[in-house]
Amino acid sequence: MPYVVHSVKEYVCVMELHDEVNNEELKRVIEMFKGRIYQRPPVRSNVKRRIRIRKIHDIELLERKGNHVLMRIKCDAGTYMRKLCHDIGLLLGVGAHMRELRRTVSGPFTEDHAVRMQELSEAIYLWKNYGNDSALRKMILPVELSTCILPKILVKDSAISSLLYGAPLAKGGVAAYSEDLQTNKIAAVFTSKIELIGIYEILNNPKKNKNGKVVGRPLAVIMERNSYPKNWGKKI
Repeated sequence: MPYVVHSVKEYVCVMELHDEVNNEELKRVIEMFKGRIYQRPPVRSNVKRRIRIRKIHDIELLERKGNHVLMRIKCDAGTYMRKLCHDIGLLLGVGAHMRELRRTVSGPFTEDHAVRMQELSEAIYLWKNYGNDSALRKMILPVELSTCILPKILVKDSAISSLLYGAPLAKGGVAAYSEDLQTNKIAAVFTSKIELIGIYEILNNPKKNKNGKVVGRPLAVIMERNSYPKNWGKKI
């Protein structure tokens, strides 16, 4: 889902310095990259090479062996690690490049959720050829897990069916909502049983919505249409 793709990422990165630098200077320069930074995508990239602003939420020096520096970086989506290594080397005055990179966190997902392709292939083979889906079930995560980083709205049962057909979310259909709900941001909409209905753009915060305006419009409806009985025309 796009909100996972564009969520905060965490990487473990090996940077190779091109010359000797003492640890104090290295730590000082690395600390300078915390916060908002300017980046121009590298020559070999899939996007236009425009200067962009990205946020480095945290950067930590984990280990160093000679000119090889192991770092952990928590950053906005779209941050180029090889460009970050290059820029650190530039400020150090010795040059540097990225040697290895591993993504450890993407939104709500961590390496603990990862599955090897070979294991997935074997699980699918067992399911298709022997009807044994036990291994596959252990690998498949509930879609609701992907929304744990989003604000949430619970809706009344009487409002669900119309939402499944793409109707906007009216104030009368809202049963409860989290305090971090923001206008013009996205939120996950759930049934009272905590089943994901879909992802909505919030147009009017229900807390401040005294005129009965539409609360949100659907960006993606996840639940199947006939999962709940129709209640169109009934009073919510």
